[in-house]
Amino acid sequence: MSDLHATVVGAGLAGCEAAWQLALQGVRVKLIEMKPGKMSPAHHSEQFAELVCSNSLRSDRLTNAVGLLKEEMRLCHSLIMAAADHARVPAGGALAVDRDAFSGYITRALREHPLVTVESREVTEIPDGPVIIATGPLTSDALSEHIASLPGLSTLNFYDAAAPIVTLESLNMDRVFRQSRYGRGDDYLNCPMTETEYNAFVDALLEAETAEIHGFEETKVFEGCMPVESMARRGRMVLAFGPMKPVGLVDPRTGKEAYAVVQLRQDNAEGTLYNLVGFQTRLKWPEQKRVFGLIPGLENADFARYGVMHRNTFLHSPGFLNAHFEMINRPQCYFAGQMTGVEGYVESAASGLLCGLSLGRDLRGLGTVELPGITAMGAMGRYVSTPNRHFQPMNCAFGLIDGLVVDKQHKKIRNKQERYTVISERSLAFMRQWCAEIYGDTPASC
Repeated sequence: MSDLHATVVGAGLAGCEAAWQLALQGVRVKLIEMKPGKMSPAHHSEQFAELVCSNSLRSDRLTNAVGLLKEEMRLCHSLIMAAADHARVPAGGALAVDRDAFSGYITRALREHPLVTVESREVTEIPDGPVIIATGPLTSDALSEHIASLPGLSTLNFYDAAAPIVTLESLNMDRVFRQSRYGRGDDYLNCPMTETEYNAFVDALLEAETAEIHGFEETKVFEGCMPVESMARRGRMVLAFGPMKPVGLVDPRTGKEAYAVVQLRQDNAEGTLYNLVGFQTRLKWPEQKRVFGLIPGLENADFARYGVMHRNTFLHSPGFLNAHFEMINRPQCYFAGQMTGVEGYVESAASGLLCGLSLGRDLRGLGTVELPGITAMGAMGRYVSTPNRHFQPMNCAFGLIDGLVVDKQHKKIRNKQERYTVISERSLAFMRQWCAEIYGDTPASC
C-alpha cells in the first residue's frame, strides 16, 4: 500500500487527468467532487469530466496546435485521450465524442482504480498537504472567495456559452446536405442560406431577446466562445466570415457554395443528436426556437438542449503559478484547468496532466517536470507563468510554441502547413524520448 498521498479537488477534465497521472505513479489520491450533492448551473450529469459547451475536442491534425497537444498527451498515457479515442464520433478532421460514453469511461476508470478514493462534497477552502485545485471555470462562490483572498492574486470573471443541440429526425433534409469542408468526408450536416435568408436571420438575431445575466458585461465575453448574437452586433458579415462561412462546402443541389452555411456536428454515437457549430448563445429559449427556426432545415427542429450561458472564473496566473502550474508561494499546491487561463477542453486536461505528473514526481523525490517551449504542453506552461499585465485565457496555438531556426533545411519549407508539420514532428520526437524516460517505471494501461 502506497504511503504517498495527494488531494485533487474537482472531477472535471483537468482534475480527472491529474488524479490519473498521480495514481499511475503509485500515489494514493483523494478525489473530491461536489456533484451530485451540489450542481453548477451548467452541469446536468453526475458523471466525471462532463462536457458542457461542445462535444468536440477540435482538430486531430498535426497541422493544428491542439492536434499536436492531443498527440503529446497520448504519449503521456492520458486518461482523457484514451476516453476520447474510445468514444469518438464522426467529425471529419476533428475529434468529437459521444458525451455520455466519454464521461462514463473516465468515471469508471477512476472509481474502479484501487488508489483513488472519491468523496462527494463541496470544498470551501484549499485543503492542507499536497493538493491540486481543478474546480474549473464554475468554481463555487465559497471556494472562489477563498482563492481570491490569497496574497497577490487577482481573480477575474468572464462568461461562457454553450450551443444548442437538435434531433436529427426533426431536420428538413430536403434543405440540408451532408459534407465536410474541402471534400474531407461527409461528417457534417450543412444548412445553406441565400443572401436574403442570411440577412433575415441576422435581423432576427439582432432583435431577439437575450437572457439577463447579473453583472454581465459584453466586454467580458471571451473571444473564443463568443455568443452568436454578440458576433452579429460586430457587423452584418461577421457571421458569414465566422461560424457561417461557406468556404469549402459545395451544395450538391446547386453545384455552388451558398452565401452562408450553418454546420451541424454529430453529438452522440447513435447519430441522433447534432449541435449547431459555433452557435453558443444567451438568447432566451423561446427566442432560440424562433430565430434558429429561420435556418433552412431547422424550421421544425426539436431542441434536445437549448444554448445556455454561465459565468467563468480564471486566475491571473503570471506571478502566482510557475510553468508546471504550481503556486510559487506554496510548494505542492497546484491549480489546473480553465481557471489557470488555459482555454479549451484539451488544454485544461493537459494542464491537469502536467500537475499530476509534477506533483507525483515531487512526492517520489524525483523533482517536478518542466517541458521546453518546443512542445505544446511546455508552451502552455510558459504562457500562464510569463509576466503579462493583460493576461487573458488562451487556446493552444503555434504562436506560443518556439519557432524553427532558419537554416538550409528549413528554408525549403513552402507554406505554414509544412512549417507546422515540422514543428509538430520536432515536438513529438522530443516527447517520445522524454516519455520513455519519465514513464519508464510507470504502468501505461488506461
